[in-house]
Amino acid sequence: MEADGREALGRSRGGLTSKVHLLADDRARPLVWRTSPGQRGDSPMFVPVLEELRIRRRGPGRPRSRPDRLRGDKAYSSRGNRAYLRRRGIKATIAQPDDQRANRRRQGRAGGRPPAFDKDQYRHRSAVERCVNKWKQYRAVASRYDKRDYIFNGTLAVTAINIWLRDTVQEPSETP
Repeated sequence: MEADGREALGRSRGGLTSKVHLLADDRARPLVWRTSPGQRGDSPMFVPVLEELRIRRRGPGRPRSRPDRLRGDKAYSSRGNRAYLRRRGIKATIAQPDDQRANRRRQGRAGGRPPAFDKDQYRHRSAVERCVNKWKQYRAVASRYDKRDYIFNGTLAVTAINIWLRDTVQEPSETP
């Protein structure tokens, strides 16, 4: 998953950095991820990450590639991303940044109506943040020791396997 031939490393104020674009389920388990250089925007990676989603069905049939609902932060709010989700029939709960809201108001009636936003659904977006926090419990992921992108993706894969395996083990209850 090399990004633009640059090993997914990019310059920012803090030095060499990278971003991990992530799809997680409601139980904070990673499903799909891609890496990109740190200075690259989030929105262009939205469609490539979503198109990699493949979840096996319990019985026969093709893997599932369309979630029922997608919750994203303001970085993924764009007209193109919302149109893509509408075409695929995916419900979206994506916060709209203040500059987009102000631009729509400035255009008046020509700006259109605001996109639907469900505050209760948006609260469940914390699953992605919890997943990132689980990943960062591993030092190799948190500090990105690996400079090669394919090795870093291997580290992310091993960490994702650990997260999935720990999720299957049920915690003992305190009451008998």
